[in-house]
Amino acid sequence: MSTGFGSPATADRRGPAAPAGRARGRHAGLTRDAVLAAAVTLVDEQGLAALSMRRLGAELGVEAMALYHHVGSKDALLDGLVEQLFLASLPEPTEGEPWREVVRRHARGILDTLLAHPNLVPVVLSRPAVTPSALSALERSVAVARTSGMPAHRALDLVYAVIGFVVGHVAMGGDAGEGSTARLRLLASLDLDEFPELADAVRSAEGTGPRTSTFDATLDAILTGFDTGTDDI
Repeated sequence: MSTGFGSPATADRRGPAAPAGRARGRHAGLTRDAVLAAAVTLVDEQGLAALSMRRLGAELGVEAMALYHHVGSKDALLDGLVEQLFLASLPEPTEGEPWREVVRRHARGILDTLLAHPNLVPVVLSRPAVTPSALSALERSVAVARTSGMPAHRALDLVYAVIGFVVGHVAMGGDAGEGSTARLRLLASLDLDEFPELADAVRSAEGTGPRTSTFDATLDAILTGFDTGTDDI
């Protein structure tokens, strides 16, 4: 799947010398997956701004030019990161499992992956999933949604709606379930005399026992909205 630019034509265009202890050609066993995994680790540890082909090459002990044989370009590298995030979260449906549960597990998987790699959220927000592997994952997700009987375009809309919701939830500081409780605590600590609706919301939430998280409630609403048997959305 690599889309390299080819090797430099002459030795004097090779760029910086290989690090000590690394013979030239050591990168012969380098793979696209290894490059992407190293890029994820680099961004996790040092932030997205630290990601460059030169810096990534140094982390892998190869020249930056060697990476182009595996990821093609900086843009292709970023597309690969989006791919990795969504492939990591794609569940395998079990036999007879309702489509809603598969989609719900996929949404949870995306949430968990993004929460584990918060520095990559801007990449997912700014780049669509367009690599062959990412499109394959999208294909599988649409196929699962279609088992509900909805037409293909509606199933695709559902998948995009779920992905958009999860990414937006994380981008706004949401988590796996405690976010809504924390926000209620914050509101409860404020003077809400001039905001009666907010005050009433805080009061009515008190003493209600375990509450469905904002994430789960919103996800259920999306699934229900698409599972209406109509083609209005």
